[in-house]
Amino acid sequence: MTRLTSVGAVDQDLDEAVQAADAAALAAGVSVREVSELDDLAAVVGLYASIWGRDANPPMTLELLRAFTKAGNYVGGAFEGGRLVGACVGFFHAPADDALHSHIAGVSGDVLGRHVGFALKLHQRAWAMLRGVSEIAWTFDPLVSRNAWFNLVKLAARPAEYLPNFYGAMLDTINGDDDSDRLLVRWSLRDPAVVAACAGRTTPALLAEELSAGAVVALGIGADGGPEPGPLDGATSLVAVPPDIGALRAADPALAQKWRLAVREALFALLADDARIAGFDRSGWYVVRRDA
Repeated sequence: MTRLTSVGAVDQDLDEAVQAADAAALAAGVSVREVSELDDLAAVVGLYASIWGRDANPPMTLELLRAFTKAGNYVGGAFEGGRLVGACVGFFHAPADDALHSHIAGVSGDVLGRHVGFALKLHQRAWAMLRGVSEIAWTFDPLVSRNAWFNLVKLAARPAEYLPNFYGAMLDTINGDDDSDRLLVRWSLRDPAVVAACAGRTTPALLAEELSAGAVVALGIGADGGPEPGPLDGATSLVAVPPDIGALRAADPALAQKWRLAVREALFALLADDARIAGFDRSGWYVVRRDA
């Protein structure tokens, strides 16, 4: 159970958001709740340190999490029994923005594949809606295919901006020494596409259909597994990412860096030219459109 309380029949969207969050937690076999006690916050710090391989310099500190919760920001945890197996942290934008920024989320490796991350995001969505917030924004590495699928298809978040080397050097076991390019997405919490996605009704892009309809390969995969640039002038452009950038960073850092630069060049240029990322094919392709 998510331990959220809705406002009854006053707001049907909100009631449905709470119900979807409860269903996602049940399906994942976890309990999702706000975290504010010191012991639980310390567990969040330890979980993140383990996931990112940063024991000496964890991505979040206990003091900062304590301050976040005291100030009314979001710290949510997914628990299997009494053990923390996932956590998500967000803080509010400027008041005029009516948005929450979801800064960091992570799930223990031994529960991957159980959709614990989905349960956390749906809890965060319902929590934000209960507070009158209409949008959540966050960033992710555009090279990570599974995260692109999760964010753009599973959650139906909408890409808004490409941010080159956004955090600078991160030097952890996930990012290595690669540039920290990020794609900023916005999650409009009452958008019909988001409501459908949270209920399990997704609309993925299909590569074969896009190619049949005349899509242009703006960045493909060469015979050597490296990036192969193409034209950027299509009404619909397809931009590939490697199947597993984490494995590639470990096996061939130079090739991983070539992919970073190639995807940056393609997506940054397309978005700067008023195109928009409209979808993602699970095999690892962004679908980018120029609206007529």
